[in-house]
Amino acid sequence: MTPEEIAGTLTELFSTSVVDAVAPGSWQVDTPTFRLLVLLSEDNIWLRVLLPILPIQQAQPFLEQFLEANFDDTQEVRYALYERVIWGVFQHHNETLVSADLSNAINRLISLHQAGLDNVFNRLIESRIRQIIQAAKQQGQSLQATMQSLERFYAEGMMDEINQTSQGREEVLAAWRHQLERLWNEG
Repeated sequence: MTPEEIAGTLTELFSTSVVDAVAPGSWQVDTPTFRLLVLLSEDNIWLRVLLPILPIQQAQPFLEQFLEANFDDTQEVRYALYERVIWGVFQHHNETLVSADLSNAINRLISLHQAGLDNVFNRLIESRIRQIIQAAKQQGQSLQATMQSLERFYAEGMMDEINQTSQGREEVLAAWRHQLERLWNEG
């Protein structure tokens, strides 16, 4: 893609009021919710699109899940760590890049930004539920017995949140039941 085609794609996705050509081969897209950077290498061979996701302090407990997401979920974009920030990154050889691929990558980066920690948190929770299932099966427990143990933990206040209503407790237990039933035969 030529620099003009890149600028045109950015203008199609956003508007001229938020797309700023900060230097030759460099653009910045400023919106109320994010700042996207688009950079050509000095020799115009590689294009890189960057979007900060969140500071490392918030992401630290989920680094394993971010890397797993790179392997399974992120498709043409990746999570990366630079200067204590988790970034969404897209890199592509500029000569073979087409506008549709650039648009798709930018949309995926925006999706990662909007998700923040949601996707990696859900991945962590699913991992923990799989560990519970594995431990229960090693002890010879059935799905029903495992669910009864969780209900007992809630009844005894071991897993209850402070000031949680009985309706809130039932909703949490229903979510546990759903996840256990969904994952039981996989683990």
